[in-house]
Formats: sequence, C-alpha cells, structure tokens
Amino acid sequence: MFSGIKLHDLGLFLTGAILTGVIGLTEGNLAFADEERNLIARNLMELQQSSERWILIDLSRQRLIAWEGNQPVYAVIVSTGKSETPTRTGVFKVYTKYETTRMTGPDYDVPDVPYTMYYDGGMAIHGAYWHNLFGTPVSHGCTNVAVNHAKWLFEWASVGTPVIVHD
Repeated sequence: MFSGIKLHDLGLFLTGAILTGVIGLTEGNLAFADEERNLIARNLMELQQSSERWILIDLSRQRLIAWEGNQPVYAVIVSTGKSETPTRTGVFKVYTKYETTRMTGPDYDVPDVPYTMYYDGGMAIHGAYWHNLFGTPVSHGCTNVAVNHAKWLFEWASVGTPVIVHD
C-alpha cells in the first residue's frame, strides 16, 4: 500500500511530523488553541506508547490513518468538512456504529449511508457512495471515505476506539 516504505518506518516518520505540527505553537495562537493542541499532543504520545487501536484524521492532508499503537496499519484519502461546515478538531471516541443509517440536515437527506461510526455528536466516519472527490473537503463535517475503505475501518474499529482529529 505504501510503495516500498516499511509501515514501521512510516509510523515513526508520521509520528514525528504529527507531533511537530501539533505541538508547534506560535505567538498568535489563542489560549484555547494551545490547550487543544496540548491535549491532542498528549493523547497522541499516550496512544503511540500503547498497543491500542486508534484513528488519526489529518484535515490539512485529507488523510485518515488507522493505528495499532505506534504502527500505522491502514491509510486512506478522505473528504472532511468544507469551510462552511468544518470537521471539528479534538480527541474523541467512537460512541456508536451503524452498518447503514440515514443522515439528514438542513440541506441534505442521504439514505443508506454505509459503515457509519459516530465519534463527535453528529460527526462520523462513513462510506460515501454519492461522490468521488476524496482529497477535497466537501462534507457537512463528517469524514467521508470510499465505501470499501469504510467497510475495512468499520470492521477493524470498535465502540470506544479513540479518534484524533487535527489540522
């Protein structure tokens, strides 16, 4: 899947890059942003030192990586929230899963959304059969994944799996 790069080496590289990005604070950041970045960084370090399964969503790169401790085991291109309906950053846990569900909002009504895992209120990781714009933020805040990848993630993750979202 990663064209000759060992997953372990990729994991070490990504860990360093993520922590550098998350911890790198500037004078202009607000106190709340500092606290959130520190919380994300602490959780990343703890999860990296565990053998726990967890999911990382990188908003700036439009990527989702499934991890087991410090080993990346699956990586996909995703579509997260557009600027008017952004995906929130933070530390969450999958709290419910549905093989299929209906999703509705003020300007959408989508039946049979496959492999849905809610982790933050109405925000979920789920399959998207209605577009093929992965790599571009187009959602109402959810993390859209191609259906075959959503199925893999759905079968791999369980209720309680940590989800870390950062920009």
